[in-house]
Amino acid sequence: MPKKGAPTRMKPLRLQTIQKLRVKSPNTHQANPCLAVMTSCWASSRSGSGGCFSLEQQLKACMDTNKSQRAGKSTINYHLMRMFPKISGPRKKEGVFH
Repeated sequence: MPKKGAPTRMKPLRLQTIQKLRVKSPNTHQANPCLAVMTSCWASSRSGSGGCFSLEQQLKACMDTNKSQRAGKSTINYHLMRMFPKISGPRKKEGVFH
């Protein structure tokens, strides 16, 4: 019986090194407050456009005024790319160490 914590394979599996590490952002979207009222009106009137005309006009005005300004926040991918040369060490490129 092998020791506790020892690999069970004779030759352990070696994984390839990762050149670039990319982290996907989670699929979270902010709910649009303008659209919430309109969809509730559609749900209550069963897609009848007659009762929701005033809300439709408010939605158009709200969508025109609330252009979301994307904040220039630094992502984890930016920090990973910035710190990659410090972590990986020198690499040989075209016969020269950089």
